[in-house]
Amino acid sequence: MLFAGLVHLKVGKKMGRSGSLVIYPLLVLALSMCMIANVDAASSVQTPVKLRWQYYKKYTKCPEAEVYIRHQVELFWKNDKTITSKLLRLLYSDCFVTGCDASILLDGPDSEKTAKQNWGLGGFAVIDKIKTVMEKRCPGIVSCADILNLATRDAVHLAGAPSYPVLTGRRDGMTSKAASVDLPSPSISLNDALEYFSSKGLDMLDFVTLLGAHSMGKTRCRYVEDRLYNFNNTGKPDPYMDQAFAAQMRKLCPPRTKKGQSDPQVFLNPDSGSNYKFTESFYKRVLSYKSVLGVDQQLLYNNDTLQIAQEFAANFEDLRRSFALSMNRMGNINVLTGNAGEIRQNCHFTNKK
Repeated sequence: MLFAGLVHLKVGKKMGRSGSLVIYPLLVLALSMCMIANVDAASSVQTPVKLRWQYYKKYTKCPEAEVYIRHQVELFWKNDKTITSKLLRLLYSDCFVTGCDASILLDGPDSEKTAKQNWGLGGFAVIDKIKTVMEKRCPGIVSCADILNLATRDAVHLAGAPSYPVLTGRRDGMTSKAASVDLPSPSISLNDALEYFSSKGLDMLDFVTLLGAHSMGKTRCRYVEDRLYNFNNTGKPDPYMDQAFAAQMRKLCPPRTKKGQSDPQVFLNPDSGSNYKFTESFYKRVLSYKSVLGVDQQLLYNNDTLQIAQEFAANFEDLRRSFALSMNRMGNINVLTGNAGEIRQNCHFTNKK
């Protein structure tokens, strides 16, 4: 699941990422100005900034790296459109723990991918294939961390989001510990989610925007059960969930009363379903009290997050622009550059034998 951070705003206004207050009709202009600035320098999420625009094309002996990566993503996506949501989830799990260092890809009995919060992650085969291609064409040059960021960008674009600038030059982390995984539950309260993700340097606009990743993909019934049967330990359904939709969800997610009972998957956005398209319908469902996850529905509980959701539901172009910028910012969290980390030969293992 994807979230982002907190900025306290005045009702009826929204914070532009430059720090100035802008009225909603100026959202497109504010986003455009921020996007232009981020092409030449990474966002303030990560300090100091050493990533570069078109790093591989301008500064390495692998100028076609992004072309190779895009081609492989297109081949995968034609056969399996679920890779977009899988890569989004994989990138989120990587960046929001120790930073965008590809530590989520490392194998091991106590690695991040073994943590309970990361159960069911997918997309590894895509990264593995791309890494194999890159090592044949440009051995020892392209990091797993950059591959994950670039592949996610290309997959999101194929699903209907804009192709956003990804600054490159990341290096790969050399440790991965499950104990460091503290990703919040999809049932986390809005205030707690905002407070947690504010520590990552992302603002409220990022928070609402990155939840838009839930316009695609699936989740397990275990993450919805509390809303269907025991909301806030009341023994009753969530009163803020549309009753007809709740009835549909109960058919898909019956109560789990026996050990070993199956845990079905359900679409995060039934309006998109198996089409796996990035659209504004996710926010329209939020406004209609038809969100699957509680953290999504809570956007209505705060005047500022509500107004941003209303803006995105009404204007898909604003959503596309904001999503591009927020993904760019998320990809800059605590990156390794310069002499830090390494360029792994195999994304599953560090180079130390």
